[in-house]
Amino acid sequence: MTQHTAPEDLGAPVSYLVLKNGTAVYDRSGGEVGTVDHVLADEPANLFHGLLIKTADGHRFAAGDQVDGLFEHGVIVAEPADRLATPSADAPAEQAGNRATGLKRAWVWLIQPK
Repeated sequence: MTQHTAPEDLGAPVSYLVLKNGTAVYDRSGGEVGTVDHVLADEPANLFHGLLIKTADGHRFAAGDQVDGLFEHGVIVAEPADRLATPSADAPAEQAGNRATGLKRAWVWLIQPK
């Protein structure tokens, strides 16, 4: 993972369309969460589902409504890594709406041959 960078050093805001894999991810307190592994979106429909984040403890999913900001050199999410959902084949049923859809998409992307 990357070294801690203050949020004011994250550069200009960017769109999910240009967010690069490997970009550092921080929580609101400035704690390091991990790095962007994949942006989950339906680009033709301009729908941003969220981010698949590589953490020290495996992959986590941050739904679009959990992403506070996308910047040139970092992303800020609302929760620390241990409070973000873990993509899996048996994702919890209590996930509702867009988060459940994004979590399922995250799992499908993870299991695809690369």
